[in-house]
Amino acid sequence: MRLAFEELGPTFVKFGQLLATRPDLIPPIYTEEFKKFHDQVTPLKYSEIESVLKSHFGSNPEKIFSSFNREALAAGSIAQVHLAQLTSGERVVVKIQRPGIEKIISEDLGVLYILAELLDKYVPEAKLFNPSAVVDEFARTLDLETNFVIEANNIRRFQENFSKEPSIKIPDVYGAYSGKRVLVLEELEGIPLSHKNALDQEGINPEAVLRVGLRCYLKMVFTDGLFHGDLHAGNMFVLPNNRVGLIDFGVIGRLNRKTQSAIANMFVALASEDYDRFAYEYVDLAPYTELVDVDLLARDLRDMIAPYYGLTLKHVNVGKLLMDSTAVASRYGLQLPPELIMFFKSIVSIEGMGHVIMKDFNFLAYGLEFAAELVQSKAEPARVLRDLSSVGRDLNSLVSTLPRQIKQILRRLSSPDFVLKAQIREIEGLRISLKNAANTLFLGFIISSFIISGSLLHIWDKGPTIWGVSAIATLHYGIAMVLGILAFVKKGTW
Repeated sequence: MRLAFEELGPTFVKFGQLLATRPDLIPPIYTEEFKKFHDQVTPLKYSEIESVLKSHFGSNPEKIFSSFNREALAAGSIAQVHLAQLTSGERVVVKIQRPGIEKIISEDLGVLYILAELLDKYVPEAKLFNPSAVVDEFARTLDLETNFVIEANNIRRFQENFSKEPSIKIPDVYGAYSGKRVLVLEELEGIPLSHKNALDQEGINPEAVLRVGLRCYLKMVFTDGLFHGDLHAGNMFVLPNNRVGLIDFGVIGRLNRKTQSAIANMFVALASEDYDRFAYEYVDLAPYTELVDVDLLARDLRDMIAPYYGLTLKHVNVGKLLMDSTAVASRYGLQLPPELIMFFKSIVSIEGMGHVIMKDFNFLAYGLEFAAELVQSKAEPARVLRDLSSVGRDLNSLVSTLPRQIKQILRRLSSPDFVLKAQIREIEGLRISLKNAANTLFLGFIISSFIISGSLLHIWDKGPTIWGVSAIATLHYGIAMVLGILAFVKKGTW
């Protein structure tokens, strides 16, 4: 399957990358294999991407750039990056969309939608996972990734969120030169963390870099509710003075306050081995279903997580545990928010980087620290006022509509023809069965009457006969036989 996806091209490679992060959708053997997908591809020659530059900047891009490195700095399935210098002197990074990629994605998405519809129609077990919705989510993600205007806006939002954090650097966007297919960014003066010499720079303290990066990430999750959706080592730069720079904001995750609180509670539940609390957080986040057995869900989560507690979670990948727990939740029919899965996936990347820098790195300890800060922030006056404002609006709506609704209920109760109706599926089935049985019994009486009357007529009637049987008696027997066949076929359902 992985090899087939790679041969099918960039859309299917990205779809495989998405599935690799969804153990709630596919079996572990597939997720492990799909993790081998990589987004690095052979860069296109400058002559192949020049058409995109000319379409964006006009026939003469040299008016914008005093120099442009024709060798790509990096390349992915959707875009590639080149270093350049503006005529005003600033060194920049130019992200250029691969020509024709939108058409390829559109055609490939059509194929994926057909496959999803076939799964919905012919594989009943797949309906639980809603294949069409998965493709919808993937299509929205690709639509955002291929629109650099959206990415530029994401970068500005992250700049605002970290404007008071001098240890975090988000590159500036040159909006006057950027558009849907070309993005011009400030060049970061650092080395990607994925480079083997990134932490060997003079004056760099690896542990300090780790703490800065982790605090940045947890601030995104618990404070801002807006986090980087693809925060791997290649997208994190080590800058002088132990600062951290971030790039590639095409995919971001958004967390509302309910999900933020749920994540904080999950961390606390993990640390305290409170599996019931952990299970209820999943139930509260998923759409309502009456089919889930929370006690059994909590037991399965305990059986999966408890064996690792002897390792004090320092040598355990918490992100992987959380990802595996989503597969357990899915077996109980819980459909979890995509942003929660994205968050768990990002933890896996963060822990991978953390263990490279610090062998005894414990993500949960840092996560609990921020979870405690989140609980404390709920008591801050500004937060309390926002919550009270929301509650006040709901109460105002309730108070304004409650008298009218109570009046309607009282009028209905006082009506002389009021009847209380209750409908239960099991009772409805019993009612239908009793009705069918009564119909069959009634028809049985009629059939018996025709048989008895036919027998009496055979004895007493002296009129014409058919094969030695009274003609009228034969008619009665015939009617009884027809009704008997009808009773057998209909089984009372008329």
